[in-house]
Amino acid sequence: MNATRAAKDEDATASNAPQFLPWQAETARNWLGNRDRFAHAWLVHGLAGIGKLDFAVAAAASLLCETPDNGLACGRCAACAWFASGNHPDLRRIRPEAVAVEEGADAAEPSEDAEPATGTAKRAPSKEIRIDQIRSLESWFNTATHRGGWRVALLYPAHALNVVSSNALLKVLEEPPPHTVFLLVADAPDRLLPTLVSRCRRLPLPAPDADTALQWLREQNVEPAREWLAAAGGAPLAALRLAQSGEAACPPWLTQLVGPLSKGQSPDVGTLAEALEKVAAIEWIDALQRLYTDLMLASAGAPARYFPALGGTVAQVATRMNPAKVAEAARWLTRQRALATHPLNAKLFAHATLQRVVLSCLA
Repeated sequence: MNATRAAKDEDATASNAPQFLPWQAETARNWLGNRDRFAHAWLVHGLAGIGKLDFAVAAAASLLCETPDNGLACGRCAACAWFASGNHPDLRRIRPEAVAVEEGADAAEPSEDAEPATGTAKRAPSKEIRIDQIRSLESWFNTATHRGGWRVALLYPAHALNVVSSNALLKVLEEPPPHTVFLLVADAPDRLLPTLVSRCRRLPLPAPDADTALQWLREQNVEPAREWLAAAGGAPLAALRLAQSGEAACPPWLTQLVGPLSKGQSPDVGTLAEALEKVAAIEWIDALQRLYTDLMLASAGAPARYFPALGGTVAQVATRMNPAKVAEAARWLTRQRALATHPLNAKLFAHATLQRVVLSCLA
């Protein structure tokens, strides 16, 4: 009885360690199993929504673990307990204040070299990784590690580095502090400073196969899993977030847009623009970009990738459209994505964009 209880207690303790996702476990074991010549900086990159940050967090726990099991965190040692409580002295998370707030942390206090706030207005959390965040690591580098092991700096998302903070980090990586591993997380390395990328070893993470992703989504009680996974482009964590948003895998406004187009008719752009006014521009632009991909696939006789529920309707649109006009509109939409976070009139922006989409799809 006591032995059984002890085993259960041990399993409960072990579960405190961050776990690698099923499609990441083999990569993690192969990577962390050989630390004799471990690089001082790693760029963890891959498709958005496949769990790169989860991988990096679990990797940090494994690097800090004092009794790793085949390279992975044991979940039982003192280091794992500190990590689970968020108090490990040899771990630093470097991320924008806005991301920290989203994760439940308080926004960082303004640094000494930051411009003072004027009046009583409260400064909004920064969406960038600032140079003072990089500079603040210097005192941490100059102290010994708490238990004589690794020190881990987890930086994400790496594209939030601006030019100044990128150069500051580059100087650190050119003469890396001892016993320190940097884990940078990014969707696309080409969005980073090339010289910064050159100072890192690249660790690409593949997207899981469809069966593995679908099984994991169903374990998270996501249904219809296949439709959500398609809407997320095969990225299971993105599919989970979409499913938890309370929306449909195929947004109703998209059905209202495509339906008339399949009959060669123009939809009610004004009503659709009103519906999109309350939706973040980056979200509906992303949906339109995925729709364009499905349209181009349909024009080539291939099945829909992102919105299989609209497959038949999209195929009808494809028979009427001019592929060259749709391709040009898709490139135009990519340029509009850069404006999505600007303080524009949301309704007018949606109206103008939808008009361009409709014109591109009508012969």
